[in-house]
Amino acid sequence: MTDLERRIDQGTGREPADIVLKGGQFFDLVTGELVASDIAICGECIVGTCGDYEGKREIDISGRIVVPGFIDTHLHIESSLVTPHEFDRCVLPYGVTTAICDPHEIANVLGTEGIQFFLDSAAETIMDIRVQLSSCVPATHLETSGADLPVERLVPFRHHPKVIGLAEFMNFPGVIHKDPVCLAKLEAFQDGHIDGHAPLLTGKDLNGYLAAGIRTEHECTTAEEALEKIRKGMHILIREGSVSKDLAALMPLFTERLSPFIALCTDDRNPLDIAEQGHLDHMIRTAVAHGRAPLAVYRAASISAAKAFGLRDRGLVAPGWRADLAVVDTLESCRAEMVFSAGRLVDDALFATRKPVAPVGLDSVRARPVHAAHFAVPVTEGEVPVIGVLPGKIITEHRRYRLPAKGNQTAVDLARDIVKVAVIERHGRNGNHANGFVQGFGLKKGAIASTVGHDSHNICVVGVDEEDMTLAANRLGEIGGGFVVAEGGRITGEIALPVAGLMSLDPYESVRDTLRHLRQAAFALGATLEEPFLQLAFLPLPVIPHLKISDKGMVDVDRFALIG
Repeated sequence: MTDLERRIDQGTGREPADIVLKGGQFFDLVTGELVASDIAICGECIVGTCGDYEGKREIDISGRIVVPGFIDTHLHIESSLVTPHEFDRCVLPYGVTTAICDPHEIANVLGTEGIQFFLDSAAETIMDIRVQLSSCVPATHLETSGADLPVERLVPFRHHPKVIGLAEFMNFPGVIHKDPVCLAKLEAFQDGHIDGHAPLLTGKDLNGYLAAGIRTEHECTTAEEALEKIRKGMHILIREGSVSKDLAALMPLFTERLSPFIALCTDDRNPLDIAEQGHLDHMIRTAVAHGRAPLAVYRAASISAAKAFGLRDRGLVAPGWRADLAVVDTLESCRAEMVFSAGRLVDDALFATRKPVAPVGLDSVRARPVHAAHFAVPVTEGEVPVIGVLPGKIITEHRRYRLPAKGNQTAVDLARDIVKVAVIERHGRNGNHANGFVQGFGLKKGAIASTVGHDSHNICVVGVDEEDMTLAANRLGEIGGGFVVAEGGRITGEIALPVAGLMSLDPYESVRDTLRHLRQAAFALGATLEEPFLQLAFLPLPVIPHLKISDKGMVDVDRFALIG
């Protein structure tokens, strides 16, 4: 008997279903009703609702509610600091059954080798991981990445079964001004999905950007910006990550009228935040707690997301749909007590069936050793540019201050919370080193350093003391990449991320616990940001306004040019 015949027989009740969930209710995302019903599952598929069923295996879910599995519509798994296998094990129990990832971070370090690693991993994970092909490697000409991905290297992956389309097109100036490299990539993917990335873009420039076939946006930071983009045909991906927290500002979008045009995403979220708050479930219960209609919120988390990305088989609790399900206690608390991925009950035994995938990029940190003198900034006349950090935002301000001098060098100004920042090229391509100043970290001593520095992932260091900055930066080379805290000439905290300098080889539980210690070590320096390392990682991102720093120097993002 074929799978199709089995589904028909089990759906009609002629044969017992493989699994039946009995005694509960399901949330109907069409009508908004809670429906008391058995749910029959055959293989990967739901085959029966709105009735009573017999099953070969029957599971009592009395008092519980079944909702469609959640879909994270835009994230970089690398930013969880664990491999796809560990991300799978970490996040799936929270009800996230589909993740649409852009391996942009590892692609900037390793190129096609990084993309292939993600595709190989996605073939083994229990969660359905879908891959968008990284569109901007390098992201801009203003930084040095470890790889270059012209369209010719992307097209061979175009029809891979795990690939949806082209990932976030960050170089929106290149689109608007018809850069030939940008146009070649856009032309190649006109028949598929293209993700957007256009913070603060508006008016006719936005129209031109969208005319290139771009359909989604995760960079909206105000409801006004989001509404213009929805009116112009974009699907808005509401983001709440470890650094970028846009949920509160975009809360007005959660209406039944707008819910078909919104979805949820995390972009960057680490295991410590997941352990303390949750994942998409955190967004759902936060929105519901703020009075948003559960129908609108749960639609955004599932069916609206599925439709936006052409995943036609999931997002409803209904016959013929993929059995990606979360069994929650209440719609308000959204705590998954049981999760099904393609009809399989998620537990340790299921995760044990996965085949391992060999790690890549274990020798990717090739920076030259630095000395304290490398962090010296000569005195200049007048004011100097200072990156202004906004907590919970990856947008930074372009501030200018007259800074104190120490001899013939420009010094930090702790009274105004201004310390040094440096970016060191770590791919072994040119040895670039650039220095600048940043305001908003709260550091009173020491230094923190990271090889996670979007998007090119060079070494980024923020510090008060040049000797500690030197110690932290050089330690990253010794451990193959990661995060380091230095204070008073010694390392006080670190986590090794040897997979392309981005991901740990350890279980997510170990990463979570190490991050907790690392956070405390940073707080001991005076750090006031909730996530100082992830905030650090966005300082070198020259596609986000307004002032950033790369290995080539300070970048005026509004002018899309280096500051001389």
